[in-house]
Amino acid sequence: MGGFLVLAGIAFAHLAVRTRQTLVAIAGVAVGVGFFLAVSGMMTGSQADFIRTLVDSAPHIILQDEQRAPAHQPAVTAWPGAAVAVRGVRPQDEVRGLKDWPAMLAAARAQPGAVAAPSLSGAVAARFAGRTEPLALNGVDPRIEGQLTKIEASLVGGHLTDLEARPDGIIISRPMADRIGAHLGDTLVVSSSAGVLQRMRILALIEPDARAGFYAGDNAAYGLLRTAQVLFARPNVVNQLHVKLGDPDAAEAVAATLEARWGYKWVSWQERSRDIRNLLVVRNIIMYAVIAAILLVAAFGIYTSVSTSVTDKRRDIAILRAMGFTERDVEGVFLIEGLVVGVAGALAGFAFGTVLLEILARLPITVQGKPLVLPLDRSLRQYLIAGAASLASALVAAWLPARKAAAVDPVDILRGAA
Repeated sequence: MGGFLVLAGIAFAHLAVRTRQTLVAIAGVAVGVGFFLAVSGMMTGSQADFIRTLVDSAPHIILQDEQRAPAHQPAVTAWPGAAVAVRGVRPQDEVRGLKDWPAMLAAARAQPGAVAAPSLSGAVAARFAGRTEPLALNGVDPRIEGQLTKIEASLVGGHLTDLEARPDGIIISRPMADRIGAHLGDTLVVSSSAGVLQRMRILALIEPDARAGFYAGDNAAYGLLRTAQVLFARPNVVNQLHVKLGDPDAAEAVAATLEARWGYKWVSWQERSRDIRNLLVVRNIIMYAVIAAILLVAAFGIYTSVSTSVTDKRRDIAILRAMGFTERDVEGVFLIEGLVVGVAGALAGFAFGTVLLEILARLPITVQGKPLVLPLDRSLRQYLIAGAASLASALVAAWLPARKAAAVDPVDILRGAA
């Protein structure tokens, strides 16, 4: 312990002699760490907010009335690998809809913390004041559907449960209502491909607000499940099950298990957003590459400071070696110098980064005329990553000139001085 204190004392003496250069090196590290926290906090925070919105905007698992692979012909299934091939057989038309869906609904609800609800979805045409627009109508159970998504937070003028009191009610998006010139309380003439016409009253509008965390698209519409079954002429039929789990991260594994059991296509939120998640990985690689470049510039400041110290203190190094200091002792002196600069720079960078994050949080940003607060990640994890990265770069930057100092031959230096 005493030996370390001696080495530390020598290192602090070197830094004190070159005060201006030391402060410049510390400032370089502080700027690097500060911008690391600002950029990483902004990017990581926005990504976490986006993923959270992605998870909450739709059910964690959606069961669809389709198979991942086409059905085999019965002859091929009965005699696999037979010498006679069956070709040109007209495939049998299947009646769409989930078979034995109550049992599948019970299996989904049996998952830990799960909430599940049936749904019947299909395309309809809505006519109002001589204008006709296509809608993707979702017949749902209002009591349960509101627990699966954040649709309730996006509704204006009414609630999802209003559909129970008005079976002829419909909920459409505000952009769609503006497109056909309809308002709350107006009645639309809705027709399906089954030839059924239904007059449906607008009970609420879906506001496309990013802060609400839900938006299904301009063409999305919601109605009562039994009303959709009448409209599509499919009584007691559902073609989707919507499932929300207690642990969203388990959605992919649960979907695979249920799909293996029932055969239908169970799609998790991870599968639906796979392309987006791959883009986020690329985004993170670019982000950390930029941040690494910032810290690399700060490391060059430490390298320059320690390297200059080694050059200026060659005579002192020779004297230390002549007094009995080993190569590792001399190397330790300059490593301590780099570590001190790195720690001081990291602490100053924490303060600088905190100020930058606070400025970003208070930026007056508006989206579509509405104020928006940047989602920032100010967790301890970000500070630990920034501190560890700065210390690692400081040690590497100091180690290179420290090796050079340890390799100094005291005999040659002292002989040349004499």
